[in-house]
Amino acid sequence: MDCQTLKPGVNCAFMTKKGCTFNGGSCHTVVEACESCGKILELSSGRFCSVFPDPAAKWRVGSCNLATHVVKAAAKKDQKVNPLKASKRKAH
Repeated sequence: MDCQTLKPGVNCAFMTKKGCTFNGGSCHTVVEACESCGKILELSSGRFCSVFPDPAAKWRVGSCNLATHVVKAAAKKDQKVNPLKASKRKAH
């Protein structure tokens, strides 16, 4: 259903005929950590996340898993080398 409180015209899962059912009755604005994210909606009522109604909750534990501006470093696994096979490779 489309939001009728802060984000008019935006599809919202928390909007019902009785109003917004999200905790507090409306979405919360973005926090500083969200500043350069591509999922921010600029509306006349403020700046909101298009995916999550409470962006501060996503940043409490660590970085937001939905953030487009956070680059996650790939964990490089160190492979175990068999010394016997390594010595045979060097011989050829």
